Amino acid sequence: MPTDEPEDRSAGAVGLATPAAPTSRPAGDPARTPQPAGDPGSRRWLGDRIGSVEVLAGLLILLVVFRDPLAGALDDPRLQTWTTVFVSIMVQAVPFLVFGVLLSAVIAVFVPRSFWARALPRHPALAVPAASAAGVVLPGCECGAVPIAGSLIRRGVTPAAALAFLLAAPAVNPIVLTATAVAFPNNPEMVLARGVASLVVAMVMGWLWLRLGRTEWIRMPRRPELDDPSKGRAFWGAVRHDVTHAGGFLVLGAMAAASINVLVPERWLQTLADNAWLSILALALLAVLLSLCSEADAFVAASLSQFSLTSRLVFLVVGPMVDLKLISMQAGVFGRRFAFRFAPTTFVVALLVAVGVGAVLL
Repeated sequence: MPTDEPEDRSAGAVGLATPAAPTSRPAGDPARTPQPAGDPGSRRWLGDRIGSVEVLAGLLILLVVFRDPLAGALDDPRLQTWTTVFVSIMVQAVPFLVFGVLLSAVIAVFVPRSFWARALPRHPALAVPAASAAGVVLPGCECGAVPIAGSLIRRGVTPAAALAFLLAAPAVNPIVLTATAVAFPNNPEMVLARGVASLVVAMVMGWLWLRLGRTEWIRMPRRPELDDPSKGRAFWGAVRHDVTHAGGFLVLGAMAAASINVLVPERWLQTLADNAWLSILALALLAVLLSLCSEADAFVAASLSQFSLTSRLVFLVVGPMVDLKLISMQAGVFGRRFAFRFAPTTFVVALLVAVGVGAVLL
């Protein structure tokens, strides 16, 4: 057949001999022996249908469905609390993670690089505030912003602008600001303070990256599925990869947050609230440890009525930018060298900016 000729010539071009078809084989020849059920072909067949994405989804569904029976089977109240916190974080975060993954795949596969050259200012310093402001119109949380930022960098967006979007989007989108207004009906200034402080932090971190960041700190994993000539296969391959990758780190972060939530005594909160400066630092650290979704953290902050408004503003600004699950996801998408530098710097900048904005607006 004509289609066989290029393959034969390619084999010869790389110095590979093409074996002739055998005319006969012994009955016991391995080539005619049926493959056992556990051979690589069977494993590959199963892998096409039951992969890590399906296993992760199945485990999450089982945790949600059997949440009450599992809680009843655990006599230790601390274990019950751990299960409740873990499941709550996962239930809050997974829908937005999936939304972010889908949008990330669209950006990586269907949006041409030329679009970003036209959409963002050419000068990186001007692209940072533009990317930060783009977070206002995108409903999502930090779980979805991480894979989106990764796709932006792959499509040629300067890392400073992509990282500014990563920090701004979870804190200034309409859903989060509306939730904040509902949680603080008697303090509408909290909405303005949260939006302003979060935008300032995102822009400062973007400009700091332009000044101090190094390209080698970001280790983006190779994505061969994006090179597939079929847009459909490339899209679903990107979705499967991001859900598996980001979902795994989300599970680890949720487990760590649930463990710390159980180990921190509640009586410590009241003791810390009596000291103005310690209360600010305490709520900043609490935001990192609890790892709440940005759509829900305002209601938790409102419940901490023993703390000042400025302390609770710090909680709302730090949480969507630096928490355990976010750090673990950043390490998975951008590399550990990046996460171990970016997260502590973001924590300090967010803490200082939130205190300054709170002193002016609250």
